Amino acid sequence: MPTPAPPLGDARVAELLLAFLSAEYRWQHDGSWHDIIIGLPTPGLELAYPDATSFGALSAWNPLSIQRGPEENRRADDALHAALAAGGYPFRPAFASARNRTWREPSWLVMGMGSEGFDGLSRRFGQLGTLWWRPGEPVRLRMDARKPEGVSDDDYVDWLK
Repeated sequence: MPTPAPPLGDARVAELLLAFLSAEYRWQHDGSWHDIIIGLPTPGLELAYPDATSFGALSAWNPLSIQRGPEENRRADDALHAALAAGGYPFRPAFASARNRTWREPSWLVMGMGSEGFDGLSRRFGQLGTLWWRPGEPVRLRMDARKPEGVSDDDYVDWLK
C-alpha cells in the first residue's frame, strides 16, 4: 500500500488551482477531440448524451499532483477504468493538459454519476481537482480541499472541505 501523501499547504493548493483553471480539457467522441471549458456549458456533449443527468471528468494520474512514474500511473488508470466499467455509467476517454503542453494527463469523462459518488471515486484515486456539472449548466471545477487564505472566490469553483 502506498504511503499517504502529506497534506497540501495553502500555497500549493492555490498554485494547483491556477493550473487547473488554466488547463485545457478535452473529451473524445467518434475519433475527434472536443473542448471542455470551465465556466461554459457543453452543448456538443449534451447532444451526444441527451439522457445524461450529469458529467464529470477525472483522472487517476499523479494523485495530489505528485509526479509518479508512467507504469504506476497506467496501473491506477486501469483501476479507474475498471471502477467506471463496474459502475455501469457511460464514459469516454478525456485528457487535461497545460496550455503549453508541459504536462498532459489521460482522464475519463463519465456521464450520469451523481456528485457524491463522483467525489468518492475521485478521493479513492487521490484527485485534488476534477470537473463536474449538470446539462445546461457551466462546467465546474471541484477542489477536494479547503479554500486557501487569500484565494478569491470564483463562480465556477467548488471547495469540498
